[in-house]
Amino acid sequence: MNNIIEAHNITKTFANGKVALDNVSIDVPAGSVYGLLGPNGAGKTTLIRIINHITAPDSGTVTFDGHPLTQADVDQIGYLPEERGLYKKMKVGEQALFFARLKGLSRQEATARLMQWFERLEIADWWNKKVEELSKGMAQKVQFIVTVLHRPKLLIFDEPFSGFDPINANLLKEEILKLRDEGSTIIFSSHNMASVEEICDEITLINQGHNILSGNVAKIRREFSDGRYRIDFTGDPRDLITSLEPMATDLELVKSSLEDASCLNLMLKPGVEVRDLIATANSAVALRAINPMMASLNDIFIKAVKESQSAPQTA
Repeated sequence: MNNIIEAHNITKTFANGKVALDNVSIDVPAGSVYGLLGPNGAGKTTLIRIINHITAPDSGTVTFDGHPLTQADVDQIGYLPEERGLYKKMKVGEQALFFARLKGLSRQEATARLMQWFERLEIADWWNKKVEELSKGMAQKVQFIVTVLHRPKLLIFDEPFSGFDPINANLLKEEILKLRDEGSTIIFSSHNMASVEEICDEITLINQGHNILSGNVAKIRREFSDGRYRIDFTGDPRDLITSLEPMATDLELVKSSLEDASCLNLMLKPGVEVRDLIATANSAVALRAINPMMASLNDIFIKAVKESQSAPQTA
């Protein structure tokens, strides 16, 4: 798979001596949704600004679609920053047209595309209202539209769901996935790990200016899920828990969707084999299924950040 962005060995230090990025590298596959994650102050925004050609790295290289990134490539990048800004006194449609014309669209083409998007995101009735009348969520819809309107190859969304209710957040997720399926590549930065799980194909986790975790989302979740299992069974839960206590930790009984069955989530202690788990559980209750559990990205995020903070830093 071709990479639309390759940022290799990026280092950036600010005038006050703070190291924002220290030898960070990412490869963003074309046609993917790529999650750029990390705590506040980790360096995500600095990397996004470098990819947008807003600032330059002290060292390292950035290629866009196979060639060194230039200012001209910015026309093929749509960027929705976390800190949004619209002219409050302008009418919504007038402002959207203004931004569309800046992207090189004719008035006729811009109007046609905008009307389609306003209908899709359910804000057509707000075309002639002033921006100051919009709610935060409505304003973010407008800015989302002007970000994607010129159909750039790369879209960068920084906390795109901030301020949205669950229904509108889901609407925006669907649109992001449609854009990916239509050929756009998306870099997606968010603190909402549930959203990242739902839409991201690949992720990179940055902490304190260092890349501490990168890869395919499903593969990472499997790797961090080692030893976690879900047991579906019928029988007395007390018998199962008592039999498994010597070989497992974090035993959690959960409600089953079946009236006559129960579920138990657990983590095996180091050295315990799955076949031993099956044999012991089967001697206590009637097993329906034993399946490995996928770790959540939220748990992975917390664990990886804590481990990186406790690890000794090399010079």
